[in-house]
Amino acid sequence: MSINTIDASLCARMFLAGAQNLESKKEWINELNVFPVPDGDTGTNMTLTIMSAAREVVALETLTMETFAKAVSSGSLRGARGNSGVILSQLLRGFTKVIKEEREINAATLAAAFQKAVETAYKAVMKPKEGTILTVARGAADRAVELLEENPDTTLDVLISEVIKRAEEVLNRTPEMLPVLKEAGVVDSGGQGLLQVLKGAADAFAGKEVNYLIEDTKAQSGAPVASSTQSSEISTADIKFGYCTEFIIMLEKEYTENTELDFKAFLESIGDSIVVVSDDDIVKVHVHTNDPGLAIQRALTYGSLTKMKIDNMREEHQEKVIKEAEKQAAADTARTAPAKAESTQRKATGFISVSIGEGIADIFRDLGVDYLIEGGQTMNPSTEDMLNAIEKVNADNIFILPNNKNIILAANQAKELTEDKNIIVIPTKTIPQGITAVINYVPEKSAEENAAVMEEEIARVKTGQLTYAVRDTHIDDKTIHAGDIMGVGDHAILSVGKEINAVALDTVAQMVDDDTELISIYYGEDIGEEEAQVLRDKLEEQYGDFDIELNFGGQPIYYYIISAE
Repeated sequence: MSINTIDASLCARMFLAGAQNLESKKEWINELNVFPVPDGDTGTNMTLTIMSAAREVVALETLTMETFAKAVSSGSLRGARGNSGVILSQLLRGFTKVIKEEREINAATLAAAFQKAVETAYKAVMKPKEGTILTVARGAADRAVELLEENPDTTLDVLISEVIKRAEEVLNRTPEMLPVLKEAGVVDSGGQGLLQVLKGAADAFAGKEVNYLIEDTKAQSGAPVASSTQSSEISTADIKFGYCTEFIIMLEKEYTENTELDFKAFLESIGDSIVVVSDDDIVKVHVHTNDPGLAIQRALTYGSLTKMKIDNMREEHQEKVIKEAEKQAAADTARTAPAKAESTQRKATGFISVSIGEGIADIFRDLGVDYLIEGGQTMNPSTEDMLNAIEKVNADNIFILPNNKNIILAANQAKELTEDKNIIVIPTKTIPQGITAVINYVPEKSAEENAAVMEEEIARVKTGQLTYAVRDTHIDDKTIHAGDIMGVGDHAILSVGKEINAVALDTVAQMVDDDTELISIYYGEDIGEEEAQVLRDKLEEQYGDFDIELNFGGQPIYYYIISAE
């Protein structure tokens, strides 16, 4: 017998099942990231967003449709992270606007709620782009309306089944709508996340056994929690092969494809994490092994060796655990304290900036930023993180610098939720843009005048970020292999290669033009000052007429952040 209505209890179970299904698929969704950079976080952002709402639902003492709707709307809005999370929160907000007045949901109400969800989400995005989560949501909502127009007596089980079927069809067409998805060979990650929420809810509706337990994780408040496994969670005993061994073979004998296959097979017999890259008369080798000597001996049969490097990973691991503990302690302090001492006297203007890396944080503090929110590409702050920062800054006008395109929507959402202060979100998409915005602030001008100048100046800043590829792909007319170094520009991947500084030089070459006067380099935690100085010197040789600035950024994942303006 089919179910004709959904009461508050069933609605809550469906929502929690959807949240759990999304959580179980988050890493898979993360891997759908178009750019093969080590920071694909759509699945994580959507999960943290919906889990914020799920915890409020679980905590309800009295469950009615009204209390359920309020918990979902409030929890998701405050917990929203990243563009995908903010859009998901707006979909949920619109959905709950329709159901909150109902005791039970029938097919017509469900279709109306889907439509309101889409309408609300589209309004929240300044420039909606098709081929995204919005398109998938609209396709699902339109199908619900179509079914009821065709047959007003459509049952809930049929409607839910057809809505999911349409959502999946639209999702599979997203690569045809966005060329960048087609080139990367993936569907839209946000749309996939929404589909998993719908599928989880459908399972609960159908009576399938679902785990509704929602853990009270640390991610519900404060700064975002990185999705990657921390070194402290891994024992040195879990490191199977203890030595990271790298070298280059200067070939002196014939080295054919069969020779390389035999060499790789040998390396696989003594270790893992093997990379063998051949280029004319040199071969670059990387292997994790317990006996580096065996790898070296075999390599010597092909030629002489250079650039030899052997690291004890167990020893490095212990050092990294200690560093992570120190870093976490510092981060915990930073998250609970403003950038500088709070003033009891209310002032006219204050600044909040998203920052990542010890050096970059120091730069923002020196420029007078009042409050820093730790976060960035891999750790998108939530709307609630923004609201907490706003509360801490005692000023009438507060400028927020998101410094990442994936954080702007959360900042705008915080602005909409603030009533007692004038919040101005400057749409900075990179750290250099944020620094430029603060530098161009003039106290004598009004907030509106300053905002106009800041937006004009950040438009002149070009940014390139150096990182490594996590998978093979083809994008922006470039064939990329896992482990390659990439220079990622404001709109595309600018350069790909094997050596960090060489890619950095090529990236800068793609950024500079006749109007360029200043090149700023921010080197990350994985780059030494000496290596960064080498890059600076080479840039000075090539661009003697430009001012070249070198700064310690301390940012993770990105070897360099470089700006040209």
